[in-house]
Amino acid sequence: MNDPKIDRKNDPKNLHFTKAELEARVGATIAAMEREGLSALVMFRQESMYWLTGYDTFGYVHFQAMVLTADGRLVLLTRSADRLQAAFTSTVEDVRIWRDREGAMPEAELVEILGELGLSGKRLGLEYEAYGLTAAKGKRLEAALGDAFSLEDASHLVSRLRAVKSAAEIAYVRRAAELADAALAAAQARAAAGVFEGDILADMHGAIARGGGDDPANEFIIGSGPGALMCRYYTGRRTLSADDMLTLEHAGVYRHYHAALMRTFVVGRLDPRLTAMHAAAHEALLATEEALRPGRPIGEAFDAHARVLDAAGWGHARLNACGYSLGTTFAPNWMDWPMLYAGQSYEARPGNVFFAHMILFDEAAGLAMTLGRTSLVGERGAEPLSAASLALVRV
Repeated sequence: MNDPKIDRKNDPKNLHFTKAELEARVGATIAAMEREGLSALVMFRQESMYWLTGYDTFGYVHFQAMVLTADGRLVLLTRSADRLQAAFTSTVEDVRIWRDREGAMPEAELVEILGELGLSGKRLGLEYEAYGLTAAKGKRLEAALGDAFSLEDASHLVSRLRAVKSAAEIAYVRRAAELADAALAAAQARAAAGVFEGDILADMHGAIARGGGDDPANEFIIGSGPGALMCRYYTGRRTLSADDMLTLEHAGVYRHYHAALMRTFVVGRLDPRLTAMHAAAHEALLATEEALRPGRPIGEAFDAHARVLDAAGWGHARLNACGYSLGTTFAPNWMDWPMLYAGQSYEARPGNVFFAHMILFDEAAGLAMTLGRTSLVGERGAEPLSAASLALVRV
């Protein structure tokens, strides 16, 4: 898939959106800042930096900040290792480098930049909720800022904008969904009694890589036997037994945009309780997707999921959330804001992308059943993006 409307011949940068679209995002962010009374936004979330400028790196594991002022000035403070990265992947022209050395204080250098931009005494929004801004870095940052600025938590300012996808972003999400389907098909073709989990994972990742996709923002979930009841990755692979369960949660990824799927395969003998669990999960998934309607709080989607599963007698086995937004995310997590849980007030709107997962883990019985897929909210409701069957998978 070629990136839409990008002139590769005349632009040496590795941008995946037109400069006009990136400029429009900056404008929308400045408008949101003005509504919040902010003179500048100090970003630590890599997702925000990528969405606004195309800047693509995992350098946020070290101290890194991007400043956007109300009059449109952009400054990136990063390490020397990311100087060329910023030049190659982003529209940022003002890149400042803090030097790695004993006793380095990049937080103080950021304060100097803020002063240079005329922001002393002004109201600043900070992305406190960012994986790159650890507690230790945050403490050093606040000590360096002192009382020279008025600080506000603006962690979700850009996230709220990112939650509604543009046409170009939706094209990438659709491609990610195709790659997720390819990975699921590869898993289904490989899985069988006597097969090593690592071979299944390799085939799934291979399908995405061969399709031009990216590494996911977190590990794929894979577990069989007792591990089928886990909804997190854990190390230590096993070989599928003659009668087994295999739980998979993975995402197709394209240009950092994710589209997730979730399934539990039945290997060998079919326990009739698993048939009942799958039927309940199937009904709950459709009810959840039906509730994802423009203008309605997405907490209603969780309520629909819970209502179906509880009525079917599986309330003890379900979780307290049934999905989340997806988009362009970076390690360590592909879950985006907002989540589907009870009381979530965010109102769905066209352009939202949600992964809805029905997860039933019956610990006492040692049984697992999951079913999940990604949908795009349109003018009339949710459109599932996966072409894969929802039927119970037996291998």
